[in-house]
Parts: sequence; structure tokens; C-alpha cells
Amino acid sequence: MRKVKLHDIAHARAGDKGNTSNVSVWVYDPGDYPLVKAQLTADRVKQAFPNLVKGPVRRYEMDQLHGLNFVMEDALEGGVNTSLGLDSHGKSWSFLLLELDVEVPENRGPAAAT
Repeated sequence: MRKVKLHDIAHARAGDKGNTSNVSVWVYDPGDYPLVKAQLTADRVKQAFPNLVKGPVRRYEMDQLHGLNFVMEDALEGGVNTSLGLDSHGKSWSFLLLELDVEVPENRGPAAAT
């Protein structure tokens, strides 16, 4: 096994509602989905960003679509109307999650994903 950045094998989309950020992660190759599903847990996301996510993180699995949806509460410094942060909509969350490392077999990864 070797580590790759999640962005090498997946892409993401982000949204927000109030102080809650919502990020969906989609693997390029369905063969990578079980690896990502096993490693990218709600606990891991919460632990990776303890100063950014103040509330709970919930993960919803979309197995038939090979995607995971993360709902992170109290993650936008109050939301669009109250935050002084540069990214009050939470669009940066996609990039933050995609920078996490995942372990893949030696024969998988960026070359196999493209």
C-alpha cells in the first residue's frame, strides 16, 4: 500500500446552509470507492479539522453512486450572514478534504485514475 492525496482519485463539491457545510466526495474509479469509504470516516474528518469543525460530522453513503456526503455542523464560523471569514460559504471544504491522504494498493492511484 502507498499513500496518495484524495484529490488524485476523487473530486468533491461543497455547499452550505447557515453554519453547516456539506461536502460530497466522488471517486473517479468505482474500484477506489471501497478504499475511500473505509478510510474517509466522519471521525477522521472531525479529527483532521478540530479547530474548524466545532459541531458533529455526519457521513451519508451513496454506494450506488460511489460517493460520500459529509455534513459538518458549526463549521462556517456562524455562516454567511455572521462570519468574518473569507470563505463563509465553505467552498474551501472541498479542497481541505481532498488534501487528506488515503492508502491505495501499489497499482492504484493517479495513473490508474486517469
